Amino acid sequence: MSRFDIHIEKTLPGFRLDARLHTDAARVVIIGSSGSGKTLFMQAVAGLYPPDGGHIRIGSRVFFDATTNLPTARRNVAYLFQDYALFPHLTVAQNIAFGLHEGWRNPGRRRPRAEVAAWLERLHIAHIADAYPAQLSGGQKQRTALARALLCRPALLLLDEPFSALNTGLRAQMRSLVGELQREYGVPLLLITHDPADAEALGDEVFQMNRHDGHSSLQAVSPPP
Repeated sequence: MSRFDIHIEKTLPGFRLDARLHTDAARVVIIGSSGSGKTLFMQAVAGLYPPDGGHIRIGSRVFFDATTNLPTARRNVAYLFQDYALFPHLTVAQNIAFGLHEGWRNPGRRRPRAEVAAWLERLHIAHIADAYPAQLSGGQKQRTALARALLCRPALLLLDEPFSALNTGLRAQMRSLVGELQREYGVPLLLITHDPADAEALGDEVFQMNRHDGHSSLQAVSPPP
């Protein structure tokens, strides 16, 4: 049974996405230019944008097909957005704890729960646990977002241009950290990017998103670009 068995069909004004991805790889990278359809593909996998047709199967689970469309909350996916999507009114510790929190109130500012404290230490951000996103560097924001994403042990980790806002040295450091965490926790990873260095560092298998005359599709690339 493949880790990734995805076929997404979506038609928008002036644009049609018909993309197939089938692989047993644990770390998959989709590379392509801006406007090629990468983010639309990722949002469909996450359940944020409904396809018109096709199917989305991750391991033994069916996210979407002719009879099934699981809501995002039931897909158990972690989505790391390009801008990290941290809550500006919550501290680092509260942002990380948000995934564990039930109810409508924000997580409290008391001593972090053991799971949160462990991730603060694991990602070397315990010293900024009480800081707010506006006070953080790009790397600190990304570490916070990664901790929040992985805290709940997701079935799939989705990364949308995760390193584009970082300087060159920090990009290499964060690629290494993401690869280390993926191996440690064994969560399948799907990353979209325009940077060949991301594909080289993190792609067990790499696919190219091509757009031509308003149509986009995926093509396997070997070796990574």
